[in-house]
Amino acid sequence: MPETRSFEYAIVRVVPRVERGETLNAGVIVWCRSLEWLRAGIELDRARLLALAPDADVALLESHLASLSRVADGAPAGGPIALLSAAERFRWLVSPRSTMIQVSDVHEGLCDDPESFLEHLMATLVRVNRSAS
Repeated sequence: MPETRSFEYAIVRVVPRVERGETLNAGVIVWCRSLEWLRAGIELDRARLLALAPDADVALLESHLASLSRVADGAPAGGPIALLSAAERFRWLVSPRSTMIQVSDVHEGLCDDPESFLEHLMATLVRVNRSAS
């Protein structure tokens, strides 16, 4: 039976017009300290973004979101921040920002498998259930 472990996560949000405060969930960052496991699941729903902000620079936002994944993965292409420890990268990723890409407060919980939990968070917090419309 898998061991239950504590984890932390934050929701990645796109704020196309910061002055309006409207947000679109575009991903989740999950950190499991006991496993030194850090991942960012990122999926930008272009149609929903353009419905919210028709003049949004989608390519620029996707580029910035992809950089969050590179930092979480510790990929050399993520720049100097990606070379830090996983704990330091997580704290950098979830630090407050007032830009077009922001993160929620950090939430805590327990899970048996962080990869499965990341997928669960993506399904429930990021992806729109199209069958409900």
